[in-house]
Amino acid sequence: MTTTCSRTYVEHKQYINMKSYKKIFVISDLHAPYSHPDSLDFISKIKKKYSPDCVVNMGDELDFSASSYHESSTELYNPSKELEEGKKILKKLEKIFPSMHLLNSNHGSMAFRKANTAGIAKSLLKPYHEMLEVSNKWTWHDTLTLNTPLGNVYFVHQQSSNVLQVCAAVSMNVVQAHYHTKACIHYTSSPEKLMWAMNVGCLIDKNHLAFKYSRVIVKRPILSCAVVTMGIPKLIPMVLKRNGRWDGKVHL
Repeated sequence: MTTTCSRTYVEHKQYINMKSYKKIFVISDLHAPYSHPDSLDFISKIKKKYSPDCVVNMGDELDFSASSYHESSTELYNPSKELEEGKKILKKLEKIFPSMHLLNSNHGSMAFRKANTAGIAKSLLKPYHEMLEVSNKWTWHDTLTLNTPLGNVYFVHQQSSNVLQVCAAVSMNVVQAHYHTKACIHYTSSPEKLMWAMNVGCLIDKNHLAFKYSRVIVKRPILSCAVVTMGIPKLIPMVLKRNGRWDGKVHL
């Protein structure tokens, strides 16, 4: 099953960059403006430690709760205020990473999805980077394939709850997001090669009213980022203190 991103407004094609990347930094599911208050500091410290040569944002960079197809709390921001506050966080992220690949996603692509529902022609819409007031060095893709010293890595926001199924379908290493309670790496092998499939967690503020719907779920969100160094995946957990704030350390 493919992700519910904007098929009408974003040309559906796989973006492939065959330059070999040694250090890829993976950010996932910020859901701004409802991201964890220490998320940007966490991201900045990982950047300083790993000095990545490529950055992939796995999508859901904005939450768009007020514009959702589901009911949202009347105590949250209205659509205009939510977007305004979300853009402030993205502008800070742009200062950390002026150039970034981003994936189309069910929350992040909400503006295009809503336009499609309303029957608004693509020609009437601004490009996404103009909507969010970031430079055109931030580029959005349905899927993304990057080369590493140990083979290709396929990035997608969400295709299956079983990330190994995605790995088998594309015959490549896979990074997937969307599932906030999953942060894991699976390996699989064949007579020809060893492959891996990784789910990256999220960077949300789980106590925010925007995520009240998930409080009855036993599994809790896992806050994390990831790096792919020389083709090998590593999850970097955001370890929190008892007060819910980040402990200030990059543990891997």
